[in-house]
Amino acid sequence: MEYKRYRGRKLRHFISFPFIASIIIPLVLIDLWTEIYHRVCFKLYKIPYINRSEYIKIDRHKLPYLSWFSKIACAYCGYANGLAAYLVAVAGATEKYWCGIKHQKLKNFHQPYHHQNFLEYGNQQQFEEYTKNKSYPD
Repeated sequence: MEYKRYRGRKLRHFISFPFIASIIIPLVLIDLWTEIYHRVCFKLYKIPYINRSEYIKIDRHKLPYLSWFSKIACAYCGYANGLAAYLVAVAGATEKYWCGIKHQKLKNFHQPYHHQNFLEYGNQQQFEEYTKNKSYPD
């Protein structure tokens, strides 16, 4: 709601709107493709499905005190930000399945939350212990 503090910037907001709105097209395409990947590959890999309703929440448009424009903006942001969190969860589960090794520690790198249980970078002994004697029933 920061924009409401800058009522004198209506022209700037108007000019930026097509750029913000146009992002919906790639978001929907990424959403569709990710969902196909999620449903096909997770089943093949026997990775538990990620519940998208835990990430994408569109409910603020129901608030009666919001203008029609704010309701649309709130629905858009609920979808876009929820989708981003959902994509991170799907990618994180994929990364855990295929790799599961932390990145090298760098000064300005923000380690993703799902890396906390990954193997340490460069720890060959830990890697070999983890992968040794692992057999999974098909």
